Amino acid sequence: MSLDTTLRLLAKASGMTAADLAAAIPRAGVATVKSWMAGDKLPGRDQLNALARALGVPAGALLSELATTLDPARTKGEHDLLAAYRALNTRQQGALLEVARSMAGHAGRKR
Repeated sequence: MSLDTTLRLLAKASGMTAADLAAAIPRAGVATVKSWMAGDKLPGRDQLNALARALGVPAGALLSELATTLDPARTKGEHDLLAAYRALNTRQQGALLEVARSMAGHAGRKR
C-alpha cells in the first residue's frame, strides 16, 4: 500500500483530519499534510516520525511498500507477482496460493 493510501486509512481509522495531523507535526501546515495524503509530496524523515507518533504506528509501517519495492533480494518477476496478487480478491488470492503451492510441490519432486 502506498504511503498516501496508508496515511488516509490510518487517519480515518483514528478519526484524525489533515488539520489534526498538521497540528502534531512541526513545520507542517494543513496544505502540506493534504499533499502527503494525496500522494503529491513525501514527508521528510522527521515529519515521517512525527506522523507515525501521531497515528500510533512505527515509522517503518508507513514506508513498508517503499521498503519492499527497494528490496534488492526480490526479482522483477517477484515484484510483478506480488502486485498481481494484491490486485485479486480474497477468493482469487486463495486459489492462486493453492496453485503456487501445488506447483512448488511438483518442482520439489522432480529434482
